[in-house]
Amino acid sequence: MQAPTQGTRVRSRTVSAPLPERIPPSWPDPLTAYPAVRPPYPVPAVRAARGGAPGAAADGARGATGHGRRALLLGVCCMSLFMVGLDNTIVNVGLPAIGRQLHAGVSGLQWTVAAYTITLAALLMFSGALADRIGRRTIFQVGLSLFTLGSWLCSLAPGLGWLIAFRVLQGVGGSMLNPAALGIITNTFTGPAQRARAIGVWDGVFGLSMALGPLVGGVFVGAAGWRGIFWANIPVGLAAISLTALFVPDSKAPRPRRADPVGQFLVIVMLGSLTYAIIEGPSHGWFSPEIFGFFAASAAALALLLAYEPRRAEPMIDLRFFRSVPFAGANLEAVCATAALGGFLFLSTLYLQDVRGLSALQAGLAILPMPLVMAMTAPLAGRVVARRGPRIPLVIAGAALTVSCAALSRLTGSADDSYLIISYALFGVGAGMMSSPITNGIMSGVPKTQAGMASGMNSSSRQLGQSLGVAIVGSVLAATMRGSMQAGFLHASHAGWWILAGCGYAVLLLGVVCTTRRARATAARLSW
Repeated sequence: MQAPTQGTRVRSRTVSAPLPERIPPSWPDPLTAYPAVRPPYPVPAVRAARGGAPGAAADGARGATGHGRRALLLGVCCMSLFMVGLDNTIVNVGLPAIGRQLHAGVSGLQWTVAAYTITLAALLMFSGALADRIGRRTIFQVGLSLFTLGSWLCSLAPGLGWLIAFRVLQGVGGSMLNPAALGIITNTFTGPAQRARAIGVWDGVFGLSMALGPLVGGVFVGAAGWRGIFWANIPVGLAAISLTALFVPDSKAPRPRRADPVGQFLVIVMLGSLTYAIIEGPSHGWFSPEIFGFFAASAAALALLLAYEPRRAEPMIDLRFFRSVPFAGANLEAVCATAALGGFLFLSTLYLQDVRGLSALQAGLAILPMPLVMAMTAPLAGRVVARRGPRIPLVIAGAALTVSCAALSRLTGSADDSYLIISYALFGVGAGMMSSPITNGIMSGVPKTQAGMASGMNSSSRQLGQSLGVAIVGSVLAATMRGSMQAGFLHASHAGWWILAGCGYAVLLLGVVCTTRRARATAARLSW
């Protein structure tokens, strides 16, 4: 029986209220950074950019969102995602040059990557709530400005400490961009089909930015040194700021979530302390008072968060979600899979340049099979999830990640190029197949009314995983490496690759356990 649509006569009366939209059970986004099944906050009617009556704002929005204008708005939002995605891979290619010129050890290189990703993980949900309350265009512009400013300052950093601080500034800006941009997209493309196509373009841009990152990074490092990798964001950011001011309407949530400063502070302490303890443990000693104190601070912040959040009427993190096995499992899968990705990029760039002696551009070209295969397999994973469910793609993803990392643990200084290409391409299969089933598990594991908060939590899980992957693998590298980077890297990296293989195996096991009928029943029992 065909469902009635708006305006259809049903039993002599007109159904005037719009029917709820059906969201696809999954949508292929090449990296989970930012799940694109639903926006991480309610989607309101457009309001005036600079005040005015709500009715006039709506009329202006309708007049300002013709086909060409909507395409322009989508392009502006995709520019922000392109910058954030590019930064996930472009910086890794410059790590060896940063280490040489700024006299940074392994821990310094870890912080160069983790300072950005851990800031994203800690602030994503807070930034989404801030955009709801203040206005999405306003927060989007602030995020663009901070990210562009941070990129410019990174290119001028006189030392490692300054570079890490400016990477944090980039992370603050990046945490504002994606929640606000998704709100702008979903507020502009109101029809289900239009929104699905727009989100598909959004996902494709992220995959493109990931694929181009190593190559673009190699070009900039070869032409202008490591500082050049941060210049790539500046013209894109300035163009996006100008276009946003001219063409993007503002919007707010009619009933924005209340701010949770206590919960946000506890999340920052928990993630920051844990990351510091893992990265600095090898140099200070794992049982030193300083490292023990940071581990204790992280554990205490977690305990306080678990005690505090259930008492709030509008918690930043609704812990009831984790009663759903599919939801809890999908978040663990996201952490493990992105930890493998972060560790892969970290180890691969150091190996290719410091052991094989490749230039930055050659290293970028050598890594290219991974993101290219990832971008090609992600749409296939989405189709499989839609027809057969998430289990098969998760098993394939976990198996591919495990086998690839196990193969890379056997690398030598003169490994055959075909061996590298096959191993990197196999990792790309795992990275591409993981995103859609994880998103499906998140969205199907909680009531649809809670989809926004759930997707925001999943985004944070993905950024957390990437941070932990770099922190853990780098710490193992620092603890076991003897002598120079070139002489001691191969032996020390073997343990790191096996840790990443374990992350892949965890994805495989979770994919089997968390997709059973009994597991799905735990999600059905949730109610709000």
